[in-house]
Order: sequence, then structure tokens, then C-alpha cells
Amino acid sequence: MFDTMHLKRVAVALITLPLFYFYIAKLSPPYFLFLLALVSVIAQAEFYSMYKTNRLLSLTGMLGGILTLCTPLISVSFPGAGSYHMSLQASAFILTFMLIALVRLFTKNGPLASLKDIAPPVVGIFYIPNLLMAQWYLRLKGYEWILFLYGCVYAADSMAYYIGKGVGKRKLFSAVSPNKTLAGAVGSVAGGVMASLILGTLLPVHKGIFELFVMGGVIGAVTIAGDLVESMFKRDANIKDSGSFIPGHGGLLDKIDGALFAGPVLYWITLFL
Repeated sequence: MFDTMHLKRVAVALITLPLFYFYIAKLSPPYFLFLLALVSVIAQAEFYSMYKTNRLLSLTGMLGGILTLCTPLISVSFPGAGSYHMSLQASAFILTFMLIALVRLFTKNGPLASLKDIAPPVVGIFYIPNLLMAQWYLRLKGYEWILFLYGCVYAADSMAYYIGKGVGKRKLFSAVSPNKTLAGAVGSVAGGVMASLILGTLLPVHKGIFELFVMGGVIGAVTIAGDLVESMFKRDANIKDSGSFIPGHGGLLDKIDGALFAGPVLYWITLFL
């Protein structure tokens, strides 16, 4: 008998997965960039809420995330910008840091705890929009790479959950995530490999069996690492979920934590394989 939480997860997946497929496969890359910006804003808001960040600092951080993810469009609009030594993405981060520091300087009386106030907005920009940017470059390689990424991450997450819940006894990293087990970590790698081999035959990624095996295994391992990193932040903030954006799944950040780490790694793999 399935519990209510499981039924909610299935219902959300049945609704969102077809929409996600058509959005990624049928619309041009700029639409995907808009989706990344939207996801970034929501996930950053959840992250800042976890750490009870000052509202004005949070808004500045989210603005910086949008600016970071919009740099590809700026490059297209102003081709000469790409000829400078400093990348537009680096410039966006530098500008955002300056704004965050200035907001803290002029909105609070005194320097005490200034680094503590500034740290969450800055980490949030590194952690979310900058990691999401890798998915933009994957999308430029072809929509199939986004479907491949999320298919492998979803399979890794699912196998980790069910194997860990079913046979997992030995804890993986109890200080950070008490519910994760070594068996679940093995399941994550296995799920990534299985999804990679299946999707490799369904999508035009043009990779051999060995390459698909390696990609799936690496994505599975990195997915659980990304999950642990978010668990570390949540345990530090003393909360269970980053939010309640998705019924049965917690916050949006809870749902993309593995993909945040897997995206850059998959992009690097495509450069070398």
C-alpha cells in the first residue's frame, strides 16, 4: 500500500515530466534560460530563507543570480563584450558582491556580524545560479543533454530512495543526513548507470556503451554528493526541507540539489568524451 507522500510524488511526476519534456525539446534555448532564471530565483529565496537572510540582501542576491544567468543574452546583444579579458559571468558576480556589501554597509548600523550577514547571499549566488549556468551550455549542445541529465539524476534519486529505504542499514554520513545509507548511495550510482544506458539508446547523444556507463555512474555518484551538500546546509540551518514548493517533494532546492552538482560534471564529461 502506497502512503500519501508517495502518491503525491507520483502525481507531481506524472504532471511535470511531460510538461518538462515539451518545454525543453520543443522550445528554443532562450526559453530554457528563462526557466533557469525562474528556478534560480525560487531556489535562492529558499536558501536565503533557511538562513533568515535580511530581505534586502536576499533580493540583491536574487537580482545577482538573474544577472548571472542573463549574461549569455548580453553577449549576444553586445558581441564586443566577449572580447574583453574578464568574462561577463565574472563581471556579474563582482558587481553583485559589491552591491551586497554596500547594502549591508548602509542598511545596518555598525560592522558587527557583517561577514555573517554577507556570507549567505554570496554563497547562494555561487551555489545556485553559477552551478545552473552549466545547464545552459549543455542545452546549447542539444536539448537531449538536458533530458539525459535530469533522467539520470531522477533515476539516481529514486533508486537511492527505494534501495536505501528497503535494505539500507549502514549510514552513509549520519552527521549530515541521518536517513542516507551506503546501500542508497550504491543505488544512486546504479540508477544513474541504468538511466544512462537506456537514455543513450533513446536520445541522440551518440555515445558508446562504455561512455554511457561511465557517465551514468559519475552522475549517480555526484547526484548523491549534491544531495549531501544541501543536507549539510539544511542541518546547519536546523530545518528538514528547504521549502514546500512541490507537494510531497519539499522545496524546489530539495528537488534540484543533485542536478546542481551533476550539471557541471556532465558538461565537463562531454568535453572529454
